Amino acid sequence: MNIEELHQYCINKKGTTEGFPFDEDTLVFKVMGKMFALTSLKKWEAGERSVNLKCDPEWALELREQYESVRSGFHMNNKHWNTVDVGNNELPKSFVYELIDHSYDMVVKGMTKKLREALNNL
Repeated sequence: MNIEELHQYCINKKGTTEGFPFDEDTLVFKVMGKMFALTSLKKWEAGERSVNLKCDPEWALELREQYESVRSGFHMNNKHWNTVDVGNNELPKSFVYELIDHSYDMVVKGMTKKLREALNNL
């Protein structure tokens, strides 16, 4: 997976915006103002291709045990976030997309009813 594929997949999700709220390096994707994916552009350029994704806590632990490419979220709440290495080709692109979908869905699920309704009306 390259950065363009990651970008296109994330930005095409309903209600998604992108930005650099922390610094000029960390690209963040949000749905209705809530983060669901973030990555360091400098690390991508250096060959360290990874993305932080929200995850159900129990599944997060299972994924970390099953795959070397999945570890606790770097600079994130380790209970709810994974850092997923997409550069070593251990994980098929379709599975990375599934993890992005799961992150997006987790964030939407945690929104207020009002925000979910606004998202549905987009």
